[in-house]
Amino acid sequence: MQPKPTVLITGASTGIGAVYADRFARRGHPIVMVARDTERMRAIAAHLRAEAGVEIEILKADLNDLVDVKRIEARLRDDPSIGIVVNNAGTALPGTFSEQSSDDVTRLIGLNVTALTRLASAVAPRFGRTGQGAIINIGSVVGLAPELGMTVYGATKAFVLFLSQGLHVELGPKGVYVQAVLPSGTRTEIWQHAGRDVNTIEGMMDVEKLVDAALVGFDKRETVTIPPLPDLAQWQQYDAARTAMLPGFRQSRAAARYTAMHEGMKTQ
Repeated sequence: MQPKPTVLITGASTGIGAVYADRFARRGHPIVMVARDTERMRAIAAHLRAEAGVEIEILKADLNDLVDVKRIEARLRDDPSIGIVVNNAGTALPGTFSEQSSDDVTRLIGLNVTALTRLASAVAPRFGRTGQGAIINIGSVVGLAPELGMTVYGATKAFVLFLSQGLHVELGPKGVYVQAVLPSGTRTEIWQHAGRDVNTIEGMMDVEKLVDAALVGFDKRETVTIPPLPDLAQWQQYDAARTAMLPGFRQSRAAARYTAMHEGMKTQ
């Protein structure tokens, strides 16, 4: 019987990443946990080894450190046993865009966008050559909703959604599965980073429920999974409206609403 692929999970010491480690381990997958907090990962690993009986490896890494990122990239390129990557590591910032420092914004983009993209880039060619493998990218519904006010965080998550959709178009025909998971408010430590008390926010989803729902989407091979959205037809209509615009983008002239006034001025 073919061994189950190893799952590499970033941000695996807590929250969504830790639950993904638990769930995939219980499915019989060896796990590679990547995070900065070694002590937390050791505690989770000991528990999972005892409960699930699978191999758990710990890799300490700061994904805003280029040396550490390159080390994880090399592992993804060179280790054929890794067949699933969960790009979960991410953070948020307190305050509005005008209140956030450029250095903090740069670090946010470095973790939420640059590191995620580099790790996907490291593994995609190998997955494409073998015609198998899965990349799970953790985005957010905030990437669809600038009205929520988390401007830079939302922009990074919009990037994650677009990247995942683009990778689906490129790699899907080669047999590689790419999933974007878009949580809403989830009870994790990210709210501390954003300067919010999670206990004062209504509608928080427990992280276990979030991951379990995301894995239902994974098993169904959904490209975009939005666990909190009650009406799937709303997303389908949104996506259909987007794709319906594509033929209109391929025009050599500006649309009439942008040229009528100009033409009228020329005749005066």
